[in-house]
Amino acid sequence: MRYVKLPRENTYEFLERLKEWGKLYAPVKISEKFYDFREVDDVRKVEFNYTRTIMPPKKFFFKPREKLFEFDLSKPEYRETIEDVEPFVLFGVHACDIFGLKILDTVYLDELPDKYYKVRREKGIIIGISCMPDEYCFCNLRETDFADDGFDLFFHELPDGWLVRVGSPKGHRIVDKNIKLFEEVTTEDICAFREFERKRSEAFKYHEDWGDLRYLLELEMEHPMWEEEAEKCLACGICNTTCPTCRCYEVQDIVNLDGVTGYRERRWDSCQFRSHGLVAGGHNFRPTKKDRFMNRYLCKNSYNEKLGLSFCVGCGRCTAFCPAGISFVRNLRVILGLEERSCPAKIAEEIPKKGFAYAENIRGEDV
Repeated sequence: MRYVKLPRENTYEFLERLKEWGKLYAPVKISEKFYDFREVDDVRKVEFNYTRTIMPPKKFFFKPREKLFEFDLSKPEYRETIEDVEPFVLFGVHACDIFGLKILDTVYLDELPDKYYKVRREKGIIIGISCMPDEYCFCNLRETDFADDGFDLFFHELPDGWLVRVGSPKGHRIVDKNIKLFEEVTTEDICAFREFERKRSEAFKYHEDWGDLRYLLELEMEHPMWEEEAEKCLACGICNTTCPTCRCYEVQDIVNLDGVTGYRERRWDSCQFRSHGLVAGGHNFRPTKKDRFMNRYLCKNSYNEKLGLSFCVGCGRCTAFCPAGISFVRNLRVILGLEERSCPAKIAEEIPKKGFAYAENIRGEDV
């Protein structure tokens, strides 16, 4: 991998030059507390030290609502409506969101690529940026706190600028075209990079092993937490729409007033909606709010086989933006027995003593 340094005084000039590669989108402050990715005219409005955006970067590739094709019922044909996507640059993407896009890639660019998603991924340039976690972040537990790939450039904060990792051929071209803005990385820069990463690692609220979580979720389907937390849930779907990896959508045909022509569109769906599990005949695979609440936890904590990661990247959005104040992390820690004892004290104490590893021989007989 190639490493260069961008001095702090050259930052805004570099951002301005990025517009030569396409429309520039970056995190900007949209209210007293919230940030979002928006098109940037004035590069000085870009927020470098933001926590999280309301909407994840997936909205640029998997649109909340999009037309798939137009049809005419008088003809046995349809016309696809793939938009002519212009090149664009996403600056300031956090590592967890980069992993979110990598997970979506395994879904939409797999054996049968989604052409609507694919054309946007091909036109998008991803520039990541380092961040300091807040109380909602747990990407360290998901192993998504440091991205090795999935970006064109990645910016790491230094006291006087940025250490930049180049992650793609396009990233090399961007640096080469603006090479006068960059410098060589020094020993001091390496030390500063190491110190920043150390402080960042220590800043996470939780440091524990979640390796057996997905199994415990299946074993604890009768845990009282499900009933208690599902009762709080408003079934609004915000946890899904703000999630970097939620990928469910519904499809609807919109017929024009002539009753003959129209178009088909897809739009984001939520597993928290009652209609999500509803099928022909009125049967619903998840008829109760509790069923739907549990399903989301099982889905987000299942593993993506290709990446070996859970479908939750630990960004903290579902907790930070939940209007009912439901803490995704706390509920998972309850299942893990970290928030409260899941087992009576007697059992918790006796299991290590009587486990197989403590047997004197494999038959368990006294010798």
